[in-house]
Amino acid sequence: MVAKAEIHCHIEGAAGPALVRTQAEKYGADISVIIRDDAYVWSDFTTFLQCYDIASRLFRSQEDYALLAETYLRDLAAQGAIYSEFFISTDHAISAGLTPEAYVDGLAEGMLRARAATGIEARMIATGLRHEGPQGVERAARWIADHPHPLVTGFGMAGDERMHEPKDFARAFDIARDAGLAITVHAGELCGADSVRGALDHLRPSRIGHGVRAIEDPALVERLARDEIVLEVCPGSNIALGVFASYDAHPLPRLRDAGVRVTLSSDDPPFFHTSLAQEYETARRHFGMDDAALLDMTRTSIEAAFVDEETRDTLLARLG
Repeated sequence: MVAKAEIHCHIEGAAGPALVRTQAEKYGADISVIIRDDAYVWSDFTTFLQCYDIASRLFRSQEDYALLAETYLRDLAAQGAIYSEFFISTDHAISAGLTPEAYVDGLAEGMLRARAATGIEARMIATGLRHEGPQGVERAARWIADHPHPLVTGFGMAGDERMHEPKDFARAFDIARDAGLAITVHAGELCGADSVRGALDHLRPSRIGHGVRAIEDPALVERLARDEIVLEVCPGSNIALGVFASYDAHPLPRLRDAGVRVTLSSDDPPFFHTSLAQEYETARRHFGMDDAALLDMTRTSIEAAFVDEETRDTLLARLG
């Protein structure tokens, strides 16, 4: 089994149907509208978001989040993963009725349990939500800057890419960067190459979440390769959401051939009927990657990981 690493996954989006059903029973909630035959049911981006929100609202306590992180990471380790980074949202914690502190501490507890059981290493990336606007993202950045946690090592922005301009969020990202957090940002998924360029120009990330529509601009592809910007590529998510019509149309091989540093992740795996192992198998079957190429993708993920150098060296040593 090829060793794997994942650096782009939303923790609420990692909750599988079985776990959500358990949570629904705990809270007496009806989930028949979102789960049928042990699978999530949605038809377009809007209904995906509705499905996601209904499932995520079933995690309401610190222990619920510890269970979510532990379950996800144990499953990931069983797939051969040695490292995981996942996105968290303190805004979501507040909407779920939790304090951000309880939310982060619960997730951290689950991470420690999973590491003790399987050896998997993990970190959290705090995020602001783009559709909450510049003030909302700045609020998220300031909270995480003022409440440092050893397992929260990065800051990013998720949410609706079609809203606002990257430059609007520069102050928020400066707050996070000044606090010592590494930077990533979602761009080039729902919107085109200009979205990626704007993120690079104004937010100065070392990684781009998705970024695949950079392929629309050869000069931007050259820039990504030259500046060694890492793309957190999630092929299964891209196909499920209609960003590309098929795996044959997906640009990951072209980006890789152009010298761009690309990685494999699963985004919101059960919602897109995928897993990290399946993403690696997709790269093998559809993109023609052998074990050596897949291991190189894992190595790139670890080289780009938001960890201290001692942890990075330890993880790289596990690749052989």
